[in-house]
Amino acid sequence: MADLHELDAHALAAAYRDGSTTPSEVVDHLLSRIDALDATLGAFVTVTAESARALAADATARFASGAGDLPPLLGVPTAIKDLNLTAGVRTTFGSAVMRDHVPTVSDTVVTNLEAAGTVSLGKTNTPEFGSPCYTEPDVAPPARTPYDLTRSAGGSSGGAGAAVAAGLVPFAHGSDGGGSIRIPASVCGLVGLKPSRGRISRAPVYGDVTGLSTSGSLARTVRDAAVLLDAMAVRVPGEALRAQPVPDGASWRDWCDRDPGRLRIARFVAPVIADVAVDPQVVAAWEDASRLLERLGHEIVDIEPPVPPSAVPAFETVWAVSATMSPVPPEAEQALRPLSRWLRERGRKTSAPELAQALLAMGQAGARAVAATDPYDAVLTPTLGRLPAPVGGIRDDADPAADFAAQKAFTPFTAAWNVTGMPAVSLPTGWSSEGLPIGTMLAGRPGEEHVLCALAAQVEAACSTAPGDWGRPALALP
Repeated sequence: MADLHELDAHALAAAYRDGSTTPSEVVDHLLSRIDALDATLGAFVTVTAESARALAADATARFASGAGDLPPLLGVPTAIKDLNLTAGVRTTFGSAVMRDHVPTVSDTVVTNLEAAGTVSLGKTNTPEFGSPCYTEPDVAPPARTPYDLTRSAGGSSGGAGAAVAAGLVPFAHGSDGGGSIRIPASVCGLVGLKPSRGRISRAPVYGDVTGLSTSGSLARTVRDAAVLLDAMAVRVPGEALRAQPVPDGASWRDWCDRDPGRLRIARFVAPVIADVAVDPQVVAAWEDASRLLERLGHEIVDIEPPVPPSAVPAFETVWAVSATMSPVPPEAEQALRPLSRWLRERGRKTSAPELAQALLAMGQAGARAVAATDPYDAVLTPTLGRLPAPVGGIRDDADPAADFAAQKAFTPFTAAWNVTGMPAVSLPTGWSSEGLPIGTMLAGRPGEEHVLCALAAQVEAACSTAPGDWGRPALALP
């Protein structure tokens, strides 16, 4: 059997059932790996070793008892992004202002993962209030991609990306309001799945009133990303917005084993939210992915970007106002990072009518984009505009406006699918001449994650000699 940290979630679940290993053995192994590597990787803010070992011991005993009807992911390790409430566990939201915050309740997505049997090893690193596309908070070391430790793991689910890519957990929870799952997936060589708007419960806080953000999954394989989505997307009472269920009463994991058939796939490479040149190696990876899809029998159609540049100011207004909703006491404002203070000040200058107009413009742009892409089963773009950025290479504390502009230049594609609410997945289909990951992104019609799962699994099989291989180079870990 491969080293325990090399096994994906499906392999671990199978190994528990055939007695090859136990949850306790796996959790102990991964906690030791975190102890050895995380000071360099910056994947975790808080490690919950004691509770993880207790849950693993309980799962081990349940397997030993021979009991039937066990949760599908019983004993499989994961981790929760530090933006999500976890009862009794420090949750900092990536901010020194919230360094000692311990919630009394858990988000529904957390309780759903617990009900599926997963064992959380802790809270993964995120930038302050999840805003930047890099993860360099004051409460933890910078999150780094294990393919080059001088480069960022992206954001805002950067800690989750680093943890999964380095084999600290097989899969992890993330969240995505402008690309925050797909950005780390691209720079860490992972599958990053952002589901449709309304797919995953936001209870009990319902904190995002814009409709931009959702929880999702980061994993080394499409099947692991899908099964984690299955675990998170359990419906709860009180949800006003609900995405349509999986067809045929199946699961998203089931759809990974289905032939997608011949699909009509649109593509574009012109940046959406910034007028910047896309790195030639990124363009080459996108072209390679296009040719691969054609070889798999799909029809590729070139289109213009469906989200117009006129939607960008509306998105930025909504983003800035959202920053003002973070729970910061007035006396602590000056302890925030410069970018957070800049965004909050910009948001406070927005009047209620201006916000209403921005929400209307963003909603209209999203609706037009959904209509424009409806003739296609999927849309292919690069995930990012550039190769993974050096740690500190985007951040600019002296000039937050320049920092924000640099983020837009780095991520000119991802936010389009938050505006539309469409599902999207970043796949590690390319590798640069330096051995750095390059993601390509597929978006689907609202509510059609099943099509993306079937298509992404087909692409993975074509790119891999083994599940989750993707032609990966060696990690740059000590």
